[in-house]
Amino acid sequence: MKITHLLAQYLYKNKRLDLQGIGSFLLNQSIIIEPEINKQSKENGIEGITFENNTSVSEDPELIAFISKYAGKIKALASADLDSHLELAKQFLNIGKPFLFEGIGSLTKIRSGEYAFEPGLVLNEKLSEKKVVDSRTTSTNEEPVSDYKSTLYKNTSTSNWKKPLVFTFVIIGIALAIWGGYTIYKNNSSENTLINKSESTNEKTILLEDSSTIEKDSIPAQINSIKSNDNGGTKFVLEVANKERTLQRFSQLKTFQWDVKMETADSITFKLFILFPINITDSTRILDSLSALTGKRVYIEK
Repeated sequence: MKITHLLAQYLYKNKRLDLQGIGSFLLNQSIIIEPEINKQSKENGIEGITFENNTSVSEDPELIAFISKYAGKIKALASADLDSHLELAKQFLNIGKPFLFEGIGSLTKIRSGEYAFEPGLVLNEKLSEKKVVDSRTTSTNEEPVSDYKSTLYKNTSTSNWKKPLVFTFVIIGIALAIWGGYTIYKNNSSENTLINKSESTNEKTILLEDSSTIEKDSIPAQINSIKSNDNGGTKFVLEVANKERTLQRFSQLKTFQWDVKMETADSITFKLFILFPINITDSTRILDSLSALTGKRVYIEK
């Protein structure tokens, strides 16, 4: 049974219907409305119903229990349905449209801000008690509150199940994005650590080789004694690397008093070299010595 029908049945039975935020409907105690009695008089108007404006009236626990009993819903869901129906009514009234409470009558908001009441037709429907069932079952089979709802809202009963599903997919997507980013970061960090360790190890090896060779070999002394010739000579390329690596190596070799130079064509790759005023045919011994001292293959650029 629709909630709007239950409101009318409650009024017929209890002679008073309090609707929170709206007011109270009152039925004369001397009037008895029974479905069997009024079965043949569906067109009869209701007599003896009046309305009292009272927006401060609170929710009636007995009305909630009545809706729960005859709608077959738990009280919490019955209360939510009533709130939803009354909110819909107030929206219609606030925009100046009359709202029909089936089996009771219509309310219209007037300029004073109060509601004017016009009695409606008798609702001939017999009450039948229903067993309270799980709200998950009733939510999908529930009848619409009233025909007014289709005017303001689209039917969302078929999309209720989509909301948690979409939310679940969003959470899964965020989790996957975080996990993917963390995995990429971890892999990059591991690679950078290995590269740094490798470079650190190579640098230590080179420094050890440089220091030991400088002490024991006479060739570094000869290299130190030969000054670069900016006007020409043989160009010995010691290393080609990025800017950071080249600057670091440049500083190290300067501490050994090597007259090294540095150049770049694209500001990305840097070349570390030294010029000696000797013929290429006489450069084999120096080439081998430089390769041994630097720990890298030194070559002559022609």
